[in-house]
Amino acid sequence: MNKEQVKGVSKEIVGKIQKNAGKLVGNKSQEIKGIEKETSGIIEKKIGDVEQAVEKAAKHYKP
Repeated sequence: MNKEQVKGVSKEIVGKIQKNAGKLVGNKSQEIKGIEKETSGIIEKKIGDVEQAVEKAAKHYKP
């Protein structure tokens, strides 16, 4: 797991917590901020996944 993947997963978890807390107390603003953070984390993790795949492919590439 690389740095982007770790940051993405942690941001996704924090976003889920914030979203659910907003839902629980009826605060739409916090719920929306949580959804945004969760989505941002998912995207960041996917970027890390791509970086890892490129690094792995580069190791196996022999010109």
